[in-house]
Parts: sequence; structure tokens; C-alpha cells
Amino acid sequence: MPDSFPLPAWNEGVLDFLASRRSNLAKSMSEPGPDAETLETILEIGTRVPDHRKLTPWRLVVFQGEARAAFGEVLKAVHRDDYPNYPEDRHQFEADRFLRAPIIIAVISAPKLCPRGTPTWEQQLSAGAVSFNLCLAAQASGFGAQWLTEWYAFDARINAALGMSEGEQVAGFIYIGTPTQPATPRMRPDLSDVVRFA
Repeated sequence: MPDSFPLPAWNEGVLDFLASRRSNLAKSMSEPGPDAETLETILEIGTRVPDHRKLTPWRLVVFQGEARAAFGEVLKAVHRDDYPNYPEDRHQFEADRFLRAPIIIAVISAPKLCPRGTPTWEQQLSAGAVSFNLCLAAQASGFGAQWLTEWYAFDARINAALGMSEGEQVAGFIYIGTPTQPATPRMRPDLSDVVRFA
């Protein structure tokens, strides 16, 4: 690790990237996903986030290859338990959710008991920063990315399958793959509605 980093400087390329950034729909992703080296870079960049007192209040679970279908069976079983009268193809739809993209990263918020009093809220925000940074790193690497939660981010049985402990929450599932169609613009808030200069 270097002793220091360069001072911030104007970077038009980064500004253009951020100004035009838009999520890519998971349902429109395909193979290939990032190779092992690129994925490691995405993970390294993704975890370079604000983290008050260096608590690392989050962890990641990466699904790729057969692990996606295996976890899909967990989703299907839970969905079938909740909706036993639904047709089988509806349960299978849930099973196929993790097959929408080659890589899915579960970002798990794991707040620590901090003797110096770092609030849980700050730690949860750090997990959110990881989620978005993973999206940025994936898209800057030439892949599509979407941050989703959906119902299974809030289900205790799914949380147990992820090995989560009490107090942990899913901040999001980050889908990464090759987009098959361009992202489309969306309406953004008028700054005058959300910004006030004190």
C-alpha cells in the first residue's frame, strides 16, 4: 500500500461516467460475467468505502456457477411454503431469479458493537456504500450491474440460508453480467426540490 494517494484532480472521464450512470436490468443480463481477476478487482474497489473506525460492518456472499441454481432451490422451497396453491411455474420463476446474471453478490450489513459508540445507522450506511460501489466498479469494468432487494432480502428463512446472525440484514443483491440492451434514462428529481443551501 502506498504511503499516500494523489490529491483530487479534475477527471472528466469519471464525471462523464457518473453523470450517465444507470442501472442495467438483471433480467436483461447474460454471460459472460467478470473473470476471476476482474471480479477480485470489483470486490476490492467495492469495499473501499467510508467506514467510521474501520469496523468493516458488512460482508459479502458471492454466487456464481452452480451456486446460483442451488440458492434458487432455497428461494423456490420458501416460496412454495408460503404459496402452496400457486402453480409450479410460479415457484420455478423464483428459483430462476439467481440465474438472471452470471454473478450475484449479497451485501450483508453486519453492524459491530463499537465500544467507542459508532452508531448502527452509520455502519448500515457503510454497507449501502459497498452496494453502490460494487455497481460502479462493475460498470466501470464494462459489465452491467443492478442493486436489488426483492422479497427474499427480508425473509428470515433466506437470511438463515445465508448464514446471517441476529442483527444482520441484507443491504442488497448486486447482479453483474453482460447487458443485452442499453439502459434507458429515468426521471431525476429537480434539484430545487431536494437541495437547500443553509
